[in-house]
Amino acid sequence: MAEIILTGFHSVEEKLRKTFSPSSKNQPKNFSKKQESPIELEIYYSKAGPRIKKILSLAKENSVKIFKTDDKTLDSMTASLSDYAKDHRGIVLKVFGEKESSQNIVKFDDWIFNIPQEISDDEKRTVVILDSVTDPHNVGAILRSADQFGVDLVLLPERHSANDIAQNEVIARSSAGASSWVTASVEPNLVRCVEKLKEKGFWVYGADAGGQKLANDTFSKRTCIVMGSEGSGISRLLKEQCDSIVSIPTCGKIDSLNVSVAAGILMYERSRV
Repeated sequence: MAEIILTGFHSVEEKLRKTFSPSSKNQPKNFSKKQESPIELEIYYSKAGPRIKKILSLAKENSVKIFKTDDKTLDSMTASLSDYAKDHRGIVLKVFGEKESSQNIVKFDDWIFNIPQEISDDEKRTVVILDSVTDPHNVGAILRSADQFGVDLVLLPERHSANDIAQNEVIARSSAGASSWVTASVEPNLVRCVEKLKEKGFWVYGADAGGQKLANDTFSKRTCIVMGSEGSGISRLLKEQCDSIVSIPTCGKIDSLNVSVAAGILMYERSRV
């Protein structure tokens, strides 16, 4: 069976919650209903501080195997991970038999097919596209904001992108567990996806420092926000598909905001409309 190792309080806890409550995003903090899981989980911990005790309680409620060990063993288990993920904080989750695609990873064509053509009066749908955002810390932070501000779909390209949402431990930890919840899709052709979004009535807003300043009524009922890479911004073909280029009013002395910060601000502003 394939083995995935997760570290850090948020990513371990959210993986447990996602595994045993895959259909409920608003699951209460304490739940005891046991469900059969298609995967196997094992928790290894060294010292049971308050955060780890909470995770262990959740694991016990769902019959997850728990092993008491020491920091040296945990260090050995995480030796092949990135420097960021090696900071296990005294707990490691092993996941066996994980499918290639988590339940929150969808095919774009299936997702857009289920969007009705007619736009209802009280509708609000939001898609965020990450064009060539290669830093997994930024992708994780954007997913965290997407979860908090009710984004319906995060769309990433197959190439030139940190897009391994299901198994990248840096994304999982940077997202504080949101990578297990936010609906996401990885597609080979973002321009084609934007064209399909526009056919369903989405208005596409590209984020660029030189764009029109945000206003209170900037966003439409069906909104797609496109974020480009910090180095080169939105690719030319994708930018040409945007209906509007918007910017965040700032007064600092440096060039621009970090892409994850800018995305968070835009998602917040979108959620207020």
